[in-house]
Amino acid sequence: MDYWAYGLGISSNVEIPALGNSRTSGSCDIEFQMGQTPEWVVQTTSDPGVIVHCPSMPGQADSSLTITDWLSGKFLELRYEDGTRFVLDGAATRIWAEAGGGLSHHDVFTYFVGPVMGFVLQRRNKLALHASAVVLGGTAVAFCGEAGTGKSTTAAALALRGNPALSDDICLLQDRYARKHVVPGYPRVTLWPDSVRQLFASAEALPLVVAGWEKRFLPLDGSIAGFTNRPVPLGAIYLLGPRSNQPGAPFVERLSQRQAALALVQNTYMNYLLSKEQRAAEFYAIANLVGEVNCFRVTPHTDAARLRDLAALIESHAAQITSGFWSSSGHAASANVQS
Repeated sequence: MDYWAYGLGISSNVEIPALGNSRTSGSCDIEFQMGQTPEWVVQTTSDPGVIVHCPSMPGQADSSLTITDWLSGKFLELRYEDGTRFVLDGAATRIWAEAGGGLSHHDVFTYFVGPVMGFVLQRRNKLALHASAVVLGGTAVAFCGEAGTGKSTTAAALALRGNPALSDDICLLQDRYARKHVVPGYPRVTLWPDSVRQLFASAEALPLVVAGWEKRFLPLDGSIAGFTNRPVPLGAIYLLGPRSNQPGAPFVERLSQRQAALALVQNTYMNYLLSKEQRAAEFYAIANLVGEVNCFRVTPHTDAARLRDLAALIESHAAQITSGFWSSSGHAASANVQS
């Protein structure tokens, strides 16, 4: 089976439902395999290797991941605490995966389309934000923020209002025609039960990502929400802040380039694995990004029922940016949008 995700052609010996329809043309950038251990993996993993990241190391951001290096980065293994592992070459062109004990292919796919693809993009020196993105009026907008701030929930709410989604959790940026573009991920938005309940009134309204795990997904197959499979120019980045019960919430505020850069360096994908040289290059890329793209802070309301207000506000605000309008106070013209 052949797929496209994050601008990469993926050839797989097993079906990966999350990646949607198979591609019929284009180059193959990654060969993904499951099943019998290939000879190159057997040869590579025959010695202990060097652990370069593990949960016991101080200051590590991912407490479930161990990364082992063989032959000075020529081969790497990502092993999760449930036993699921991925072995890949240093250029991230070949990946072999094995499910942990008692787990299925679908458990493996959950890792593959998320953090493993994030790792692949980093190995390929791509700039990826820890963000979700949708298309509003022909322009992409991205939603960043700490875990639990509602990146996926906001993207799903906008997708359900007829705005095609581009990516969930990983937002890959690419220079095209002298502008930053968001490269499509895959046609799903994954949501925790509380988010599903906010959107559909029932926490069980959407299918499970995998049996035995409570997370669910919004399919972007056009049935209730859509997906676009082409890169779209990035028009704005919204950083989701702490929720507030202020009467004016939800509201939007402009960020200075300095504020935006400091926030975004904390919202790149798997940045805890960067070397000093990679971190310097990434900061330079972010400085260029905030010089090209408007960045804003969004303060959602603590009341989950105001999610529709937040989605409507962002639609209105993005339309104002597109038309070149911005109020002199640096705030959106209207914060309490009803729909």
